[in-house]
Amino acid sequence: MRRLVFESMVRLIYVDCVMRLGGLRVLRQRLKERRMDAGPASDIPSQDQICHAIDLACAFYFKQILCLQRSAATVLLLRKYGHNAEMVIGAQVLPFKSHAWVECDGTVVNDKPYVNELYTPLERC
Repeated sequence: MRRLVFESMVRLIYVDCVMRLGGLRVLRQRLKERRMDAGPASDIPSQDQICHAIDLACAFYFKQILCLQRSAATVLLLRKYGHNAEMVIGAQVLPFKSHAWVECDGTVVNDKPYVNELYTPLERC
């Protein structure tokens, strides 16, 4: 688990740097370029283990992590271990709110299971 939390922290730092230097456009491009890796079946952590490691890394990160950064880092780590993950950015009109979450094969993995009913998906990457 320590290794997963460390990898999660590295992903959070990476996403933070990409957002600072290139913004959302570059982050979307990097996520679209990054495809799934398929490692040995015995070494693949579950989706729950990866999401838990990201949550722990967010708790210890040196600044506040927002849903976009958290979701992007989660997608990168899930894809590294062969999971079919995509980040979804959605919005609601009244009151206006936006939110990002992660889905694997159409199932929400890092948020409430009904989040896709509260927000209209605008972008998947």
